[in-house]
Amino acid sequence: MCAAPGSKTTQLIEMLHADMNVPFPEGFVIANDVDNKRCYLLVHQAKRLSSPCIMVVNHDASSIPRLMIDVNGKKEVLFYDRILCDVPCSGDGTMRKNIDVWKKWTTLNSLQLHGLQLRIATRGAEQLVEGGRMVYSTCSLNPIEDEAVIASLLEKSEGALELADVSSELPGLKWMPGLTQWKVMTKDGQWFAEWDEVPHSRHTQIRPTMFPPKDPEKLQAMHLERCLRILPHHQNTGGFFVAVLVKKSSMPWNKRPPKLQGESAKPRDPVQSSPAGPTGEKAVGPSELERKLDTGIGDAEIVQRTEDLENNGNKKDGVCGPPPSKKMKLFGFKEDPFVFIPEDDPLFPPIQKFYALDPSFPRMNLLTRTTEGKKRQLYMVSKELRNVLLNNSERMKVINTGIKVWCRNSSGEEFDCAFRLAQEGIYTLYPFINSRIITVSLEDVKILLTQENPFLRKLSSETYIQAKDLAKGSVVLKYEPDPTKPDTLQCPIVLCGWRGKASMRTFVPKNERLHYLRMMGLEVLAEKRKEGTALMDESAATSGPLEDDKVSADQRAEQAASPDATSTGSDSAGGATVPR
Repeated sequence: MCAAPGSKTTQLIEMLHADMNVPFPEGFVIANDVDNKRCYLLVHQAKRLSSPCIMVVNHDASSIPRLMIDVNGKKEVLFYDRILCDVPCSGDGTMRKNIDVWKKWTTLNSLQLHGLQLRIATRGAEQLVEGGRMVYSTCSLNPIEDEAVIASLLEKSEGALELADVSSELPGLKWMPGLTQWKVMTKDGQWFAEWDEVPHSRHTQIRPTMFPPKDPEKLQAMHLERCLRILPHHQNTGGFFVAVLVKKSSMPWNKRPPKLQGESAKPRDPVQSSPAGPTGEKAVGPSELERKLDTGIGDAEIVQRTEDLENNGNKKDGVCGPPPSKKMKLFGFKEDPFVFIPEDDPLFPPIQKFYALDPSFPRMNLLTRTTEGKKRQLYMVSKELRNVLLNNSERMKVINTGIKVWCRNSSGEEFDCAFRLAQEGIYTLYPFINSRIITVSLEDVKILLTQENPFLRKLSSETYIQAKDLAKGSVVLKYEPDPTKPDTLQCPIVLCGWRGKASMRTFVPKNERLHYLRMMGLEVLAEKRKEGTALMDESAATSGPLEDDKVSADQRAEQAASPDATSTGSDSAGGATVPR
């Protein structure tokens, strides 16, 4: 719900892709952040994992819209199986590494954040599926931001939520149980043990939800001791708070009985939550459209209204993109639309023929980011994210989704296929490709990653035999580990390459090249890189394939400086020939 800068998001994506043999896991991660600029940091982190199952969105987490998906032709609400609610906090648990905390921390920080934290946690609980889990966490040890938020959420859920006992799930982790009693302190050092003691003049700053429940039975039933408090001096860490909540039933405000037909009812205006007012006592309830979502009785009416809303707009088929400004105020950069490639698009058959794509290839999941002109990049999402994109373009601001699988060559029309493979999406695409695959040895991989354009003759005889009869163009270079040689690299590698007139090259970004070389035990020294003997960045060659290996330094410099040099892909790190 508050995902930037993205370290937790990347761990979630890794969990989705635990089985590398499944290119499209059924699950997906939606990562949200309220800060438009920090969303791009999130995109950068997620891109390193090259997953077709991640979507980055930009919303206030306390009022994040409820999404719809199509299930067998009928629109249904998307509820989440797992929610990570790592809320904004005062950060007092980070004081060992964050010097700012020492200068800026006051007790007022927690009092100001409590309301926002409670609203975000409440919104998360509303969107959780029954039986699902939500993790609420902060890097603060102040009970106003921790147990007070959990106690208030449990109280207002009326039994719909309960704290899970996770004490045995992380053996070896040292932790302290959650607090059951605490006091509230003002900025000037005044303490209050209960709400009744708070003078009226302090009511805007201190709220009833900040105090522990008075009723001892109710307090005991909450099991606040199941929260985990991780203290810095126990295992040389930072301070951290974690609570795991399980949803047993719908939230009480989502299961009010429907009014009888013909019964006159007072219209209730939907309450809008405000991120600027974190001192409110109660979390804001759901909007008018969502009030009866969990009942099963009001669903049809809500879905019908949602469909009517969408059908009124002149929405193009397969185009998901930027939401209309009248319905939702947009901040930050205006994103390009997400346009799914229609089935009859003439762009696809040459690609399918050139790479002999398997009939099971999910071509419906291919998208581009432009509605007019030449399509320069083709991206891929999972079918589940396609469903989410197509049904929510008007209520959701998507910053990024999908992975790049093909890039247009500036001189691609000369070849049988105008699109070359992109390294970013090769692991997703590889299972569907049936031609232009060259199996290479470990020595070949080293040569291809450390030399600019090695002649085919420099590669092993097995690789040369496979490559010599292939037409010029994009190829897949696959290294399969040999289990009989346990001392060699035991991890399969798939690289994008280009078969030139008499040479072979790889299209791999600099950081990925260095990573593969380290995996093979080769550490490329900085001074070697400066000499220009070890590595070459991909972008110097994105202007198209090299016809011959004997390219002069002048030609290469011209190539790097030309407008086309970086036009075919952003899977490169820069325009320089040799990384510095």
